[in-house]
Amino acid sequence: MRNQICTIALSGLLALGMSTAAASAQDSMQQQGGSMDGPMQGQGRHHGMDADAQLSHMTKHYKLTSDQQSQIKPILEAQQQQMMQMHSDSSMSWQDRMAKMQSIREESSAKIEAVLTGDQKTKFEADKARMQQRMAERQNGGAMSGGDAPAGPPQ
Repeated sequence: MRNQICTIALSGLLALGMSTAAASAQDSMQQQGGSMDGPMQGQGRHHGMDADAQLSHMTKHYKLTSDQQSQIKPILEAQQQQMMQMHSDSSMSWQDRMAKMQSIREESSAKIEAVLTGDQKTKFEADKARMQQRMAERQNGGAMSGGDAPAGPPQ
């Protein structure tokens, strides 16, 4: 009987850990759009790029000036901090956390766009559109992308 209780408890902990990992993986895939050249690649991931690495990627990808870099860095740092808080907030439902994280990404994106030039903004928006298309494909069962990411909350 004791072994059975331990097995059930361990199974529950394992399932919880896998659920958390799956939610984190889905969120990071949504944020990066499955591509290394997206505008917000790796944002909010625990093991992904931090604000400095994101800024470095964006500087190369969009050819940011030093003035733009100094304006974008605090936006990326604030977003990273907010995303980490959301990941650790267990008081909200999974759906509410995902909605709040999407809102954080959108707010940061709008702030970043305000700093970009016309050509940079065009490229940034095209990257965002590609990322949104990939996310939609995954959420619709992955028919286009091979179904490598879960479409809903972890079970």
